[in-house]
Amino acid sequence: MNVRTLTPLDRLLAGCERALEAVAGSPAAQRPTPAAGIDEADLDDGQRRHAAGLMRINHTGEVCAQALYLGQAALARDGANREHLLQAAAEETDHLAWCAGRLQQLESRPSLLNPLWYAGSYAIGAVAALAGDPLSLGFVVETERQVEAHLAEHLERLPPDDARSRAVLSQMQADEIRHAEAAQARGGVELPFPLPQLMHLSSMVMKTVAYRV
Repeated sequence: MNVRTLTPLDRLLAGCERALEAVAGSPAAQRPTPAAGIDEADLDDGQRRHAAGLMRINHTGEVCAQALYLGQAALARDGANREHLLQAAAEETDHLAWCAGRLQQLESRPSLLNPLWYAGSYAIGAVAALAGDPLSLGFVVETERQVEAHLAEHLERLPPDDARSRAVLSQMQADEIRHAEAAQARGGVELPFPLPQLMHLSSMVMKTVAYRV
């Protein structure tokens, strides 16, 4: 059987398709949502809006993760690391679909600024890849550590009765920890000052805006 080699144009078109799916489509999850089988909580309007705001932040975070991983994979120097990044991006697609579904259940919507978040994150991922695979993988490690920390914060801030959102975020948290450990095992290095601090600052801006817009 002949295996077709992808041309640069093929890769560009595939990347555009992934971007459109992330920011405007309905990506299909490979795994069932962790909220399956859990009854919907009887939330009042304030609790529902708050839960939706938190889930909108997490949906935007997964849009950024898609872009970041794909930007890194596009310029990764080692083929095995490229495949690792693409596999991580596929798992993040599950998170994206779970958050999108939860937003619908909460009668809300994703962030209107997702195209902007995607473009910025893709550019950051590409720049990280140009710095070399060890630093690029270190960027994954630091990103996932910060995401794991904010998921822990969101688990505390969710309405107490919102078990469906909590189930989704708990599984996402476990996956992010695993992604960080895998990237570190592949040779990810600790990022130099002040990169982690700048990453934290940019994530704070994103979370503040995405909660409302």
